[in-house]
Amino acid sequence: MRYIEKYIRPENLVIEIGAGTGRYSHALARQGYTVDAVELVSHNIDIFRKNTMSNEDITITQGNALDLSVFPDNKYDITLLLGPLYHLYNGEDKRKALSEAIRVTKQGGIIFAAYVISDGCLLDEGFCHGNINVPEYIKNGLLDSETFAAKSKPKDLFELVRKEDIDELMSVFPTIRLHYVATDGCSLLMREAIDKMDNDTFGLYLKYHFATCEREDLAGITSHAIDIFKK
Repeated sequence: MRYIEKYIRPENLVIEIGAGTGRYSHALARQGYTVDAVELVSHNIDIFRKNTMSNEDITITQGNALDLSVFPDNKYDITLLLGPLYHLYNGEDKRKALSEAIRVTKQGGIIFAAYVISDGCLLDEGFCHGNINVPEYIKNGLLDSETFAAKSKPKDLFELVRKEDIDELMSVFPTIRLHYVATDGCSLLMREAIDKMDNDTFGLYLKYHFATCEREDLAGITSHAIDIFKK
């Protein structure tokens, strides 16, 4: 939201692709923005509608990030793609989702694309909390034995990538990167320490995080990242 609020302007039109139950869509609609949301899962749409307030200028359409043909070209000022790329497992599908998000965005509009980053997940879930059997993953080809790069499949639920994978995906698009943000940085690695912080210390930690979340030397140490670019 910090970065959305950096770029969004009064009267801007917003589309959220893969809106889930509408956390971002509702937050922006309640600030007075016009929001069109797209979601694939019927259960999520039901919750989305239950959470919609009467004063929200918002729509929800069942649809797929790979095909937004019901939406015209060059319509939206702000495009949010904050979930679909978590669940697409080949370059063709990822580029199709990115292409559709770019297509419906106005020239000069801003697109926010979120990813799950492999190293942060491996450090947190694997080494810190023992929820990933690293030797078994290497044996089964899900982790490279030399680089520890992840190789995800649909049965694994989340597609895990690194920044170089994102750079390769984006290399074919005529866009300008504005920010590449380590969304949570070291937070998940420090969850117990963060939970014990008082308000002043937590405020200082947030200040530190926002000051460092775009540093290239820290970009890979995160479980999630957001790529923010202009059409």
